[in-house]
Amino acid sequence: MNATPDHPLPCLGYGLGLRVDHYEALLEQPGNVEWLEIVSENYMVPGGRPLAWLERFRQRFPLVMHGVSLSIGSSDPLDDGYLARLSALARRVEPAWISDHLCWTGVQGVNLHDLMPLPYTEEALAHVVERVGRVQDVLRRRILLENVSSYISFADAQLTEWQFLAAVAERADCLILLDINNIHVSAHNHGFSPLAYLDGIPAARVQQFHLAGHEQGGPLLIDTHDAPIVDDVWQLYRQAVRRFGRVSTMIERDDHVPPLAELMAELDCARQLALPLLQDAA
Repeated sequence: MNATPDHPLPCLGYGLGLRVDHYEALLEQPGNVEWLEIVSENYMVPGGRPLAWLERFRQRFPLVMHGVSLSIGSSDPLDDGYLARLSALARRVEPAWISDHLCWTGVQGVNLHDLMPLPYTEEALAHVVERVGRVQDVLRRRILLENVSSYISFADAQLTEWQFLAAVAERADCLILLDINNIHVSAHNHGFSPLAYLDGIPAARVQQFHLAGHEQGGPLLIDTHDAPIVDDVWQLYRQAVRRFGRVSTMIERDDHVPPLAELMAELDCARQLALPLLQDAA
């Protein structure tokens, strides 16, 4: 399942993040859902009901694995035990790909349970690139890294966020999970152009899109993944399709999870927005 220039990863179409609320409904009436993204940590267990459910979904859908605890940017050593469990799950699931976030989630052994932004410096870049290489050696495949939303920036930053993400992907030879909502949120919070962000990302590295909702928190936008996708994010998704073409697209809802039919309707919106753009480009 590894990608090379001659054998790129497949485009899976339009999918959803797998949530417990929808287990039974997805198996009974999958509708327009073409693939599923699982949160890796939810299934990194030796057995039990989570893996029993996962086996059923694995028979019906292409799966990808999406982690939240790799902490690729931390100054702590990489967690060999975590990587061993992640690798074991990958052997069991045989996912189309594995992703995590371009961030750090803890330091000195303490997990903050949040996706913390990095300083966009040459020192941090070299640190992340070296760690991505080691992770990919363990997993024996290229991984995807996702841009996170942020609410602060570092005074000593030498690169823009998109320059940093692009450089990590190119130097580490990894791929990109581009979260369209996170670009919109961070662009609002930091005052940069979301279109400049898209233009700065190498198209050949983008393997997946995330679409999600957010909330207004005073002057900031807060990435909550608990609300419908807003018009500004849909419009940015249009621009992303123009820039990157046919890319596997999925919707994330992590809280206030609605009935499956509501998320299927959002998937149809994504299809309807993308289809004429893809036809024009063909």
